[in-house]
Amino acid sequence: MLRVSKQNGSASENEAQGPRPGRAARGTRTGKPLLVAFDLLGRRWALRVVWELREEQLGFRALQERCEGMSSSVLRDRLAELVGARLIEADDDRRYRLSAHGAGLLDALRPLSAWADEWGGHTYRSPLSGRPGG
Repeated sequence: MLRVSKQNGSASENEAQGPRPGRAARGTRTGKPLLVAFDLLGRRWALRVVWELREEQLGFRALQERCEGMSSSVLRDRLAELVGARLIEADDDRRYRLSAHGAGLLDALRPLSAWADEWGGHTYRSPLSGRPGG
């Protein structure tokens, strides 16, 4: 299992036990990639971690500060799952960044963001779509 050190938030090289295509998603018997993605991204703080890494690399403490209110244990779990799912990666200095798959996820979310903007009204300008909306 991929573990993140309690002392410094670094990930070990063991394989993560989190959601990934081919493994049954929570609540299903299938490992279909879309269901597994929904399982992973629906976990508390998972999308926030991806979002905070959209523009720059961040270390464990900086990432935790950006995600106000997230405990270090939850951050360790999300980092391990997201690294295991190959959405983020860590460099030798233990700074996390989006992988190519993670950047692709943000691209895939742009149409959903545009839809949500239209659905929610025109009270907020979405950073993903750049358009006014909810």
